[in-house]
Amino acid sequence: MIDITDQLPLWLEGVMDSMDALVYVSDMKTHELLFLNKYGRDLFPDFAPGKKCHEVLQEGEEGPCSFCTNDRLVDARGVPAGTCRWEFRNTKTGRWFDCRDQAIRWSDGRLVRLEIATDITDRKRNEEELRRVNNIQSLILDNSVVGIALVRNRVFEFVNSRLAEMLCLTLDEILGSSTRILYPSNEVYEDMGRKAYTALSSGGWFEFETGIPCTDGTVFAARVLGKALNPARPMEGSVWLFENITDRKRAEEEREKLQAQLNQAQRLESVGRLAGGVAHDFNNMLGVIIGHVDLALDKVEPDHPAHKNLDQILKAAKRSADITRQLLAFARKQIIAPVVLDLNDAVEGMLKMIQRLIGEDIDLAWLPGTDLWPVRIDPSQVDQILANLCVNARDAIHGVGKVTIETDKVVFDEACCGDHAEFVPGHYVLLAVSDDGCGMNRPTMDRIFDPFFTTKDVGRGTGLGLSTVHGIVSQNGGFIHVYSEPGKGSTFRIYLPRWEEGGRQTRVAGNEEMPLGGGETVLVVEDDESILEMTRMMLERLRYTVLTARTPGGALRLTEEHAGQIHLLITDVIMPEMNGRNLAAGCRVVRPEMKCLFMSGYTSNVIVHQGVLDRGVHFIQKPFSIKDLAVKVRETLDERS
Repeated sequence: MIDITDQLPLWLEGVMDSMDALVYVSDMKTHELLFLNKYGRDLFPDFAPGKKCHEVLQEGEEGPCSFCTNDRLVDARGVPAGTCRWEFRNTKTGRWFDCRDQAIRWSDGRLVRLEIATDITDRKRNEEELRRVNNIQSLILDNSVVGIALVRNRVFEFVNSRLAEMLCLTLDEILGSSTRILYPSNEVYEDMGRKAYTALSSGGWFEFETGIPCTDGTVFAARVLGKALNPARPMEGSVWLFENITDRKRAEEEREKLQAQLNQAQRLESVGRLAGGVAHDFNNMLGVIIGHVDLALDKVEPDHPAHKNLDQILKAAKRSADITRQLLAFARKQIIAPVVLDLNDAVEGMLKMIQRLIGEDIDLAWLPGTDLWPVRIDPSQVDQILANLCVNARDAIHGVGKVTIETDKVVFDEACCGDHAEFVPGHYVLLAVSDDGCGMNRPTMDRIFDPFFTTKDVGRGTGLGLSTVHGIVSQNGGFIHVYSEPGKGSTFRIYLPRWEEGGRQTRVAGNEEMPLGGGETVLVVEDDESILEMTRMMLERLRYTVLTARTPGGALRLTEEHAGQIHLLITDVIMPEMNGRNLAAGCRVVRPEMKCLFMSGYTSNVIVHQGVLDRGVHFIQKPFSIKDLAVKVRETLDERS
């Protein structure tokens, strides 16, 4: 053992003792601690020359640490080769040190280690606290319900996990990429960039709503807020918040739809009250006119010049009386005598008269349902409904065509009635009148029940036919659903409540058990986006994997490109590009094992009779409940090929 203190110049020893750092010298071969400065001696009072360094500096260690045996300080020839840096934590004091080591050839020829260790305990504590805070911040940011991004010069410098999830991308794919990915086109990107720059320069929040495309092809509605870190240089940094408001937008659209339906019902109710009051008074006056004309005709000889004029007045008065009766029916104020009847019997009694109304060029098909429930309604009102609907169907057909009358039993549950304000859960008897005429567009369908609205030529209609039908059906506790497409004809479905003993309508709760899927993949094709989305949500709730397409072309591409199996195709029958039958045939060329379920707003009988589908194919009629869909999908999938 050699104490090298005597070999150090006093000035050097004084310098090392004055340092606010641990300085020591140890033998590289024996690991004996040869020198410890005052800072070290105060820290380790048990120091004595000759003790092993690990015995003093790392209390409890049985042998030298990995740093003492580090051979990087000398080269292969045993010559000092430079310095190394490392950190260690003293086991006795718990303090951290940043160490710099260097090998030195001592005066007696031995190799010694000179180490200067600076206390970095406070720095370590601060770093640990910073890591803790950063972890908390990351936890908060990544679990935020909104997407968050830091943007510099239109490039993402930071994004949280929520935004990556919204865009269907990974964090690595977004970081460093252009904000161009948020916009559907370069034009929108540049236009929004100019607006954002102007707004951010003002120092306030820039807020807007937009549709943001995702990599999976979907678009979600987003509310976006941005704020510049420095309004003087907004391009150098801005914070952006992204809120997915797709569900909110869908709910707003649904509220608007229901409000429009309510407004329509209120408008019809108001017009009905007005029409009823006017028609009642006018009807009384017409009675006076007709009575006096009849009396006058009795006093005038047939060859008298005034007789012809009086006869024309009488005919006009009687036609006016017919109109007032329609107004009273629309206003639900006509005097009626309801009875309990079988709707099939009531319709069959009208068939000959209806055939005369529509003419011989138009084929009349009668498709009665079996075992109908009874309904309670004035038989003359059934006649009015059929006459008005069949005359309208005749006028919609140019040349030859077909009118189909059907009856059936229908049950609506709560879920099915959710999308239709006028629907009420319960058991109903269906009366449907369909034609293969010119059909109607959406603006026309929105007004068909408005009194005096007509698309017919002047002199061919009063505009009260469908208003009268609506009034009669409402008066009897029922409702109407209309389906039509331009060039594809129309179907009017009237639902009259099943008559129960005592006049009570059986309500349906809709909580019956539904057959669920087992993860099978279903491709849904529908050109109406709202129906497509509703069907997708229903199927996913029923535990199916869903693919969607709005066009037959898109469905064919999905059929070819989808990697996994597609078990079932659900397609609308009438669509742009091609009909559902041709689409199903095209899909089966690629996937012959795929089964098919057709859907349409027209009745199944109309679809079959128009030759669009073969009888016996799987078919579901819109609107349908989630239970209807569950049963039909399971029935189609389980059918043996």
